[in-house]
Amino acid sequence: MITEVRGSTATTLIRVELPDISQRGEFELQRVYVAPKTLEFTPVRFTGDNFVKNNVIARLLQTEVDHLRNSQQFATAINGTNYKITYAGTRQIEGRVVHVFKLKPRKRRVGLFEGRMFLDAFNGNLVRKEGRLVRSPSFILKRAEFTQDYTDIGRFTFLKHTHSVASIRLIGRTTVDIYNSNYRFPSASPDAVSGLPTTTPLLREDSFQVSDR
Repeated sequence: MITEVRGSTATTLIRVELPDISQRGEFELQRVYVAPKTLEFTPVRFTGDNFVKNNVIARLLQTEVDHLRNSQQFATAINGTNYKITYAGTRQIEGRVVHVFKLKPRKRRVGLFEGRMFLDAFNGNLVRKEGRLVRSPSFILKRAEFTQDYTDIGRFTFLKHTHSVASIRLIGRTTVDIYNSNYRFPSASPDAVSGLPTTTPLLREDSFQVSDR
């Protein structure tokens, strides 16, 4: 029995607003993931200000690639080692009954957050995470709050939407929405994913450009 997804493709749409400097951008990309550490983004279209593309969106994508490549998932996983987890009752999200858990990091480590997670009351799948980062990953990021919504495909759960609001030095308030959709797998279902090339580079220069030509 297959217990993990070995690869997938999806459409990623990133919208960024920088209201303090009146700049914005929208970038659509195709993402290819091959377990365990390969992630590639290929541009489809971009509209907006190039400053947003090169200084905000490119950094977001590179951060995601680096996080996967450096195998930091265990250090930021939601478990008893990294968090104090407290049950906080039930509520509904879009008509879905969920159990609510408060999360408090045991250490002020980059990638950890203080907030809540919501699990489906019937199957235990992750529905939502929300909170604020307890430690900034860089000097320029002063504060960041986020909400992440998930969707079930087959027996697996995938990230659907991330909404974040951050304060960045010299830029000010930054609002980012990332939508992942059209998840596809090389086989008929995510229960048996295989066949994606295993030599796909992490972030190809000919696929994703971080500066304009």
